[in-house]
Amino acid sequence: MLSKRNLLVATVLTVVMGTPRGAAAQEPEAGQAKGQLALSLEELFRTAEEHNTSIKSFQSAIREAEAGIEAAKAERLPDIDASVSFSYLGGGRITDRDFTNGFGVHIPHYGNNFALQASWAVYTGGAIQSGINLSKLAAEMAKLNDTDNRERVRMLLTGYYLQLHNLRNQERVFDENITLTETLIAHTQKRQSEGVVLKNDITRYELQMESLKLGRTQVQNQAKIINHQLLTALGVDKEIDILPTEAFGISGDSKSPEAFWQSEATMNAPALQRSQLGIEMSEEKVKLEKSARRPTVAVVAEEHLDGPITVEIPNLNKNLNYFFVGVGVKYRFGSLYKNNKKVRQAQLATETARDQHTALTEHIENAVQAGYTDYQTSFTELETSRKSVELAQQNYDIIQNRYQNGLALVTDMVDAANQRLDAQLRLVNSRINVLYKYYNLKYITGTL
Repeated sequence: MLSKRNLLVATVLTVVMGTPRGAAAQEPEAGQAKGQLALSLEELFRTAEEHNTSIKSFQSAIREAEAGIEAAKAERLPDIDASVSFSYLGGGRITDRDFTNGFGVHIPHYGNNFALQASWAVYTGGAIQSGINLSKLAAEMAKLNDTDNRERVRMLLTGYYLQLHNLRNQERVFDENITLTETLIAHTQKRQSEGVVLKNDITRYELQMESLKLGRTQVQNQAKIINHQLLTALGVDKEIDILPTEAFGISGDSKSPEAFWQSEATMNAPALQRSQLGIEMSEEKVKLEKSARRPTVAVVAEEHLDGPITVEIPNLNKNLNYFFVGVGVKYRFGSLYKNNKKVRQAQLATETARDQHTALTEHIENAVQAGYTDYQTSFTELETSRKSVELAQQNYDIIQNRYQNGLALVTDMVDAANQRLDAQLRLVNSRINVLYKYYNLKYITGTL
């Protein structure tokens, strides 16, 4: 019987392997720790589509908004009302106008009333259509909110994933340097036995080893934190250890000009689309308020069955059945001096929405320009880091050769090793930074 953790791992595997692309999360290989799961960035996105609670809530909001469209369309249908009542009528009395000469009149005591009323609004000044249009725009807004939320979730996952990838690479760098330091310690111990170096030289390497081990432990612990945060964002079992599988290469989109990204933002940025939709909703609200100043026309029909007939003297203990069909026109004269204020308010709201859209457009344009500049700068930083690693390795090789020939101190070796380690870690960070700037630019433009 599967444990809860293994069941959830199997669930995530099933979700990922069921995707159209056919790119599936890999089963743990032989010797791989239990509970580990290898996922690419795209597979993370697809897993989040199924499990992330935030995405699910926005999808529910879309369904709610779409139900609102049907509710608004239902206003076009006729209204049909039916009423029935039974009553007890007391005795009647007739007097002169000065309340003299009164005498009693018999009235049948049991009365009944049945009415069937139907009305169908054929003209409302555009109020019903405006209500439908507003509901459609609200549904579009819900979809844009969902798109924006998906972009935020994807950017959050991307940040965690790149951090995790970066930390795994840093751990590999520490492992390589620990292995090299172990070799140097063994070599130095051999030289000490030959009386060439002092015990103090070994101690320096051992201190270097402890520093490397501490750095690796810190990286491993940070990876655990990021892994937990990533799993929380995914909405899956916290016991899974995510293993990044993406073999990231430097994107060729670095050749795309800034104008390309500005165009992408104009067409796809959810914030701009929501702002434009807000203008349309404001304009529709103006129409809705204006419709209140127009008459409403409805076709009406009624069927009545009343008894007894008390308008006759003597009363008739019979039922009176009658019906009528006609056209009713209603006009609220108060709207002439009431709704003009609401119309003006709606028009001002539209102007405000347009001004806010202009300001947002400028803000997005600045964000794209800054993101593009940072992306280009990250390539310069990457090349600098590569050159630093190359120079640090050359320096290390020279110092190592001099040390083995007795021409350099152990402190020189330790300094050279630290310089090379720092350069290697900076290179790892620079590579991930390029990718982060690229994905951030896609997030700004709404194309992640």
